[in-house]
Amino acid sequence: MAGSFQRIPYMVVFDEVSAFKDTYGGAIGKVAVECLRLLPDVPSDAVVIFSHPIGGGAWLPMVSQLGRLGVHTIYCNTRYRGNDTALIMERAVMDLAACVRHAKEQLGYARVYLGGWSGGGAQSLFYQAEAQDPRVTHTPAGDPYDLTAAGIIPADGVMLLAAHLSRNLTLTEWMDPSIEDECRPFDRNPQWNLYAADGPKPPYSADFVAEYRARQIARNRRITAWVKDELAALKAGGLEHHERCFTVHGTMADPRWLDPLVDPNERPPNHCMLGDPYVVNDGPVGLARFTTLRSWLSQWSYDDSNGDGLKCAARIRAPLLVIENGADDACTPSHAARLMAAAKNCPQEHHLIAGANHYYFGQPGLCNQAAELVKDWVGRQG
Repeated sequence: MAGSFQRIPYMVVFDEVSAFKDTYGGAIGKVAVECLRLLPDVPSDAVVIFSHPIGGGAWLPMVSQLGRLGVHTIYCNTRYRGNDTALIMERAVMDLAACVRHAKEQLGYARVYLGGWSGGGAQSLFYQAEAQDPRVTHTPAGDPYDLTAAGIIPADGVMLLAAHLSRNLTLTEWMDPSIEDECRPFDRNPQWNLYAADGPKPPYSADFVAEYRARQIARNRRITAWVKDELAALKAGGLEHHERCFTVHGTMADPRWLDPLVDPNERPPNHCMLGDPYVVNDGPVGLARFTTLRSWLSQWSYDDSNGDGLKCAARIRAPLLVIENGADDACTPSHAARLMAAAKNCPQEHHLIAGANHYYFGQPGLCNQAAELVKDWVGRQG
């Protein structure tokens, strides 16, 4: 029937040189990337490939709706599906590269467009930057991982769909700067503790937000300095491949969630995409809650991550589609604006879906509106 499609699971398997494992199970040096192909009845030489550092989005309303509209779609889970504890962004890019190559060489697609949803936006930008302007030969921890020799195939276009800046920049803007000693994470400075009974109350002044942002960056840098010292000590002791795991508390304390006048859109106050920000700030699913030395530098370091969305956007030249959700409770308007400003070498198209939340949950009409924009844009690129 019209609008029908098949869901076809498959795997892309490849070898890589690795001195140690950062995912559970399987042989060292053997990578299996799980993919789901949404294959409509209508033939096409173009495919949209979604990926995300920790994935799991094959069930999202947008992905399924594209299949119903006849858009050939693949969701590519990286090797870190569901667990970013030891995630290395450079390896996540390599996983996406394997999926893109398979789509072209094995599935026969002539054109590939990256569907950069949410955190997949910066991953797509990192991928395209290394495809068009390869530079990365090592991870930020100094481990060899040569993307310049990987032969990454450039995509024919990149989409930023409800996309945030990148994991390192977004974490920093969500960090709780009232934590001034990582060894005593629950001794918090009430002057900067948004959730303290005697803490600052909205609306927040521009000066307060500016100082708050500076303190968030300073906290990120303090953790990074400690991480580098720990890595150096391990290596100096002859423990080249050893790791240290640690916990980061207080990672959902962005003034945006309490004061809707900070980076305003249609989102409700006292809410973020994961629920009550006060609870999420120290809950188990917060960004960077459990991490490792190498993963911190690759994923979360404000200064060191190669996956910095703004830096990667400045390096790409492919056509760019940006769809911003008007009531997004994760990626607020300045994210899209800053990414578009950084991507100055790209032909750009921007659309706003008024009233849409981050995932289009309970909003099938708005989801269809966005999916139609994607379908139209992909068609026009060809």
